[in-house]
Amino acid sequence: MNGVFYKIDKFAVPPPARDEFLMHMVCTHTLLQTQQGFTRHSVLEQVAGPGEFNFVTIAEWENAEAFEQSQATANLSPQEMFERLGIRADIAGYKPVAA
Repeated sequence: MNGVFYKIDKFAVPPPARDEFLMHMVCTHTLLQTQQGFTRHSVLEQVAGPGEFNFVTIAEWENAEAFEQSQATANLSPQEMFERLGIRADIAGYKPVAA
């Protein structure tokens, strides 16, 4: 698969878990910056609207292959933290829609 690949994850983070979640995101961003094919990463916090998820992360990769390779080398497994803190996640990969 050629072209830009986006990993867009949405999180419902309870208020008491906010600080630990954001600390984890900083560590994740630091690790992502070292991966070949990684372009950029943003963490967005909801400030308005009735949406279910109050945080969104967007990681941009040169292509899906670069993302898949990073998964083999970067050990990103936050499931234990999510369960412990009551964080719900909607995690998916996206590609731009050709017009």
